[in-house]
Amino acid sequence: MVEGTVLVTGAAGGLQGKTGRRVTELLREHGVPVRAMVRTSDDRAEYLRGLGAEVVVGDFLDFQSIEKVVDGISTVYFAYPVQDGLLDATVNMAVAARNAGVKRLIDMVMLVSTPDAPTPRLRENYLSEQVFEWAGIGAAHVRATVFFENIRSLANATIASGVFMAPFGDDGTVIPLVAGDDVARVAAGVLTAADVPAGNSYSVIGQVLTVKEIVAAMARGLGREVTYQDVNDEVWAEAASSRINAHAVAHLSKLWTAFRTRPAQYEVTDTIEKLGGRKPKTFAEFVAEEKLTFQAPEGSRPDARELAARGCRARVPRPTHQRRVRRRPGYQTKMRLLFSRCHAERSRPVSASRAAIALRISFSPAPSLFSTWAAAPSWSEKMASRMCSVPM
Repeated sequence: MVEGTVLVTGAAGGLQGKTGRRVTELLREHGVPVRAMVRTSDDRAEYLRGLGAEVVVGDFLDFQSIEKVVDGISTVYFAYPVQDGLLDATVNMAVAARNAGVKRLIDMVMLVSTPDAPTPRLRENYLSEQVFEWAGIGAAHVRATVFFENIRSLANATIASGVFMAPFGDDGTVIPLVAGDDVARVAAGVLTAADVPAGNSYSVIGQVLTVKEIVAAMARGLGREVTYQDVNDEVWAEAASSRINAHAVAHLSKLWTAFRTRPAQYEVTDTIEKLGGRKPKTFAEFVAEEKLTFQAPEGSRPDARELAARGCRARVPRPTHQRRVRRRPGYQTKMRLLFSRCHAERSRPVSASRAAIALRISFSPAPSLFSTWAAAPSWSEKMASRMCSVPM
């Protein structure tokens, strides 16, 4: 059993794995004194107080703030979010922890931390680890792979359309995965273990699946048809930038590319069972448990067909009323006219997907629109003009 109080950073929980919150819960279940660091005092902080944790407000990037947070602490769980500032936060924590006499620091990092890792964040993780080890504070590292929660976040962008869009290439691409809860269990196990040699690392992989298997698990768990659609990196990054910060977009873009173009041999690790006390959770179990969370907030997700028109490599299934539209009188004639107009207005022809999506608007199921489709300027003509003027 660990002696003294454990500082858990990120204890309020973020948008993804929420390991800090879960580590706090696990430690309190075993009676371990916890000081929970949060960025703001809100309802989440009240929840932590209800667990019996001492809640403190701190800022990773403010050294004086971190000094106060670490004072009187023996052990630290360091989990910095995927955003700018990791190295500054590392230096602040390393110096403050050394001055406070911290004997053990466990940081949560990515599966690969090397100077030549494929993403900027992975390379920063390597430097962060070196700083903690140089500080002489008993640093060890929990190396987690892609969280199930990351896949849910990807899926929620377009799952309402029955499509899982991701820049993974073909559906045979292999992705190493893990439940955020299992990562937290391993971290809690390392924090409280009797002996943790400085510099040790603990890789955490709970399941290794192909994209096809991921989609099949979602379809079974959600009880509805889900199809996979590859999307190019630029389109994915543009769509993701409205939901996550630029640092995370840069990291994930490179990570997805690495999985697609630099396949590696991954194996499920035994750390979850040995240190976490149970067998790894499967992705299918996660989907079944979190079924109600597989949906995006209204108005926050891009439309799957819109993304398809802008760069997807596969066909998106269309709703029934759109599949019928090609059989309506005048469709082919209007399509030829629309293409002719686009050819005349620009040196490069408009793509079929752009033209089709514009034309479908004019054939909307709403009678008021369909009955006036031949009027000039029609919806399709307006949309054609807009699309023809945008470079592809």
